Amino acid sequence: MEEVTETLIRALLKEQHPDLAELDIHSPVRGWDNELWRLGQNLAARLPRTERAPELLRKEHRWLPALAPTLPLPVPTPVHLVEPTPRFPQPWTIAAWVPGSPADRTPISEGDHAAEALAEFLRALHKEAPEDAPRVQERGAPLPTLSHVFEQQLRDLAHEIGTQAPALRTVWEDAVTAPPWQGTPVWLHSDLHPANVVVTDGTLSGVIDFGELCAGDPATDLAAAWLLLPNGAAPRFFEAYERADDATIRRARGRAVLQALVLIAIRRNGERGLPGGKVTWGRAGRATLQRLIAR
Repeated sequence: MEEVTETLIRALLKEQHPDLAELDIHSPVRGWDNELWRLGQNLAARLPRTERAPELLRKEHRWLPALAPTLPLPVPTPVHLVEPTPRFPQPWTIAAWVPGSPADRTPISEGDHAAEALAEFLRALHKEAPEDAPRVQERGAPLPTLSHVFEQQLRDLAHEIGTQAPALRTVWEDAVTAPPWQGTPVWLHSDLHPANVVVTDGTLSGVIDFGELCAGDPATDLAAAWLLLPNGAAPRFFEAYERADDATIRRARGRAVLQALVLIAIRRNGERGLPGGKVTWGRAGRATLQRLIAR
């Protein structure tokens, strides 16, 4: 992918959205698939960093504008899809800016308030998805089909996990033996880890990066009870969410284990200077494992 600079963004705006070309352009935030440049006070340019990013941006542009008005927290609703040009040969989007600090840098501290805010958000999002809603392999798949992923993560992170491995295996085995989701697939964010939500005054104030938006088992998102919320807040979350039975909670715990191990692996990659590594992600992964084990 071509290196993105302020000069390039200014030129692209002058070519395709001259009405926005005089807005202030702020330093980027580099995410996993895209980088985010704030435009003025209320907008952001999202430009791809990976080969798969253009497809994810198109998916957000297709589905998120219809979902956003039904959601009780701010989300980065796309307002323009900018098609490729000779100057920049990938699509990119202009979206609403969601203010706040990413939770991998500023963890949620107001547990009760955040638990209720997250529950309200997921109740609104978890509506029946249409038949042509996207499906994402591994995101909404039945947990038993992901056992090989869990085993590989345990092997790869044996040094980091240490004596926690038996307890994590117990959580996983309980999750994969829980009754599967029998309902109609619902809309999922499917990537609710701390870098994909923002925090203001200690509580959840926005949800970002809907690139993995898909339909499936709500347990995929309910793992956020342990990934995002501080110690002891999960019971309040499930009470406010209201729709999760025991089997769904068990599956959600398994999802949380998988995601926490991924966060730790990405932190390790960051410390080794490998592509895609994020040193700020490990703290949330370790905290999640502790919450799950301390059940």
